[in-house]
Amino acid sequence: MIHYKELGLINSRELFRKAMNGGYAIPAFNFNNLEQLQAIIGACVETRSPVILQISKGARKYANQTLLQHLAKGAVEYALELGYAIPIVLHLDHGDTFETCKSCIETGFSSVMIDGSHLPYDENVKVTKQVVEFAHQYDVTVEGELGVLAGIEDEVQAEHSSYTQPEEVEDFVGKTGVDSLAISIGTSHGAYKFKVKPGEQPPPLRFDILEEVEKRIPGFPIVLHGASSVPQEIVDEINKYGGVLENTAGVSEEQLRKAAASAVCKINIDSDGRLAVTAAVRKVFAESPSEFDPRKYLGPARDKLKELYKHKIINVLGSANKA
Repeated sequence: MIHYKELGLINSRELFRKAMNGGYAIPAFNFNNLEQLQAIIGACVETRSPVILQISKGARKYANQTLLQHLAKGAVEYALELGYAIPIVLHLDHGDTFETCKSCIETGFSSVMIDGSHLPYDENVKVTKQVVEFAHQYDVTVEGELGVLAGIEDEVQAEHSSYTQPEEVEDFVGKTGVDSLAISIGTSHGAYKFKVKPGEQPPPLRFDILEEVEKRIPGFPIVLHGASSVPQEIVDEINKYGGVLENTAGVSEEQLRKAAASAVCKINIDSDGRLAVTAAVRKVFAESPSEFDPRKYLGPARDKLKELYKHKIINVLGSANKA
């Protein structure tokens, strides 16, 4: 058993309280490798933002849980080396079983998500409560989910979304003891979040559902998944250098800023980062087809990713200077 405090990490409880009081959201950035982690920590140190490092079940399998544990500890030390000790949470994104959550808690995660949203309501309550009871023994915070997001990202996929039912949230939070709740109000996983034609705008988020949820569980931390904006200038760059991404659409940054000013205190961003990395790598390969040194294409990818995350922190989430 490695407790997260041994790695210099914190849980999300105090971060969420400050975010809700301050009208901003904590960035939750996914990572799978060294360059992504360097970009995240560099962006957050330069903007003085707290951060939630997210690892999906797929990322844990890809990168190896032991290596990820040491990368997380290294992230804490790297931030200090860069000149500022930002608060860092290590979070399991979309844990699908009690066993997965338990394993993460035992290997240094300070926060876990148990996603039982695909299960019947009573089963979702049961497995979420089981995770909470185990996690809270070690002061690990737990995120649950009500409602289903459409789209594909790692092992998480669903053809259709179902909005969170506000009448369920109070019962769910009361029975499970979760520390935060991911809800479905129109966000979606992946780069193809909505079926739109060229020039069309994606449908707006259901702020009416968010407002009703806030009324039923006032002061409770709310989470948005699938909140990438899929910047068209990055998509255009990918396509310019040989990619084929058509009719992609994300959540507008204006809507995310509005959400961040409410009870939404954690916003997940993954696809935008993947797109930025892909654009930078494609550009290097297109302009320098003889290049074979990974540092020469992963370095520019890291730099582009860092700038994207700085923009999100400052202009969308509002978490700059909150560390």
